[in-house]
Amino acid sequence: MNLTFLGLCIACMGVSVGEGLLMNGLFKSVARQPDMLSEFRSLMFLGVAFIEGTFFVTLVFSFIIK
Repeated sequence: MNLTFLGLCIACMGVSVGEGLLMNGLFKSVARQPDMLSEFRSLMFLGVAFIEGTFFVTLVFSFIIK
């Protein structure tokens, strides 16, 4: 088994957990302050972009190392 693909699998798990925690925080925040939904939504998209960016960097490195 190649360690590159193991690292990619671990990165996928990290992305999934990170997005789950982000959405959990978003839902709790919207439940407390429903009038700030648009501001929370823009911050959520920014957070998802950074989390997914980490995964795509890992994906590119896995193909470079291979």
